[in-house]
Amino acid sequence: MTSEHPEKSADVSALFKPFQLKGLTLKNRFVMAPMTRQRSPGNAPSELNVEYYARRAAGGVGLILSEGTVVERPGKLHYRDVPHFYGEQALDGWKKVIDRVHAEGGKMAPQLWHVGLAHRNGNGLEQPADLEGPANMSREDVQATVRAFGKAAADAKRLGFDAIEIHGAHGYLIDQFFYEVTNQRTDEYGGKTIGERNRFAVEVLRSVREAVGPEMVVILRLSQWKVGAYDFKIAKTPNEMEQWLLPLAEAGADVFHLSQRHFWDPEFPGSDLNTAGWAKKITGKPTITVGSVGLDGDFVGAFAGESSGPQGLGELVRRLERGDFDLVAVGRSLLDDPAWVEKIRTGRTSELKRFTKESLGQYF
Repeated sequence: MTSEHPEKSADVSALFKPFQLKGLTLKNRFVMAPMTRQRSPGNAPSELNVEYYARRAAGGVGLILSEGTVVERPGKLHYRDVPHFYGEQALDGWKKVIDRVHAEGGKMAPQLWHVGLAHRNGNGLEQPADLEGPANMSREDVQATVRAFGKAAADAKRLGFDAIEIHGAHGYLIDQFFYEVTNQRTDEYGGKTIGERNRFAVEVLRSVREAVGPEMVVILRLSQWKVGAYDFKIAKTPNEMEQWLLPLAEAGADVFHLSQRHFWDPEFPGSDLNTAGWAKKITGKPTITVGSVGLDGDFVGAFAGESSGPQGLGELVRRLERGDFDLVAVGRSLLDDPAWVEKIRTGRTSELKRFTKESLGQYF
């Protein structure tokens, strides 16, 4: 994709039209992408976390998705200082977060997470329990995990959150059930096709839907790629994508959040539709696109120390107006600049910052 000079921005008014679905109304189309921050010692949000999210709400983000926050299961986490979404102290912290976000005029959803058999982080686990995943979970473990997602969703509704996001991407637990390499189970949670390996995710969605009722929006984050296998596809054809997504939509997913490294990359030959575009075409459900929005480099490069400069939004607007997707998730730009959305809205593009590896450590 060719880079546009930030001084010559496209008409971005389409990005600032309200969005409404069920009980959720957003003032614009921008979503803050979930980003693991490891800034919650004791696994509970503190005043530091409250201020972090409140600043993004004040900066004009339509919907904030929290960092991944884990459900109540053994072996569900591979990082230190990641917030739980269970227990009195953690839930009290999240109540303070959502109340401040609302006070700043924002909307927010927690991203409910279980890492599964993820790589153990060098900083250590928050507990010594072995990680659990498709290879070592009993049927009872699987069903208890399904219930844990439902319980967390019920708590989110009780605390006043505006929507729910389930993390089903990036090689974590739900994604491990999708993937034929990590899911070689021979019971009802395995199978040779993605339609068969969908069962765990379908049951999680049904549990969450039962917990929150019909009017609360449930978002499901998915990705084709895996960490270290960026060209991998769970669904290698549009037909396989139908087998994957349609049961998930029927089970309770209202919005599909499709993660890819560059939002402008086509998903399948013969069409310029990206992953979110195909998901909307197949399911008819609203979708969120994400992947280097507003930047000229991807997040993988950022971890390797590459910087990334501001980029125009013309191609993003073109696809949004064409109806490929409904919402646009932004991650790294909002780390460096809580007011990024407001600067886009008011045409202050000359004030946009260049993203660097050091930006990953920002927490203000």
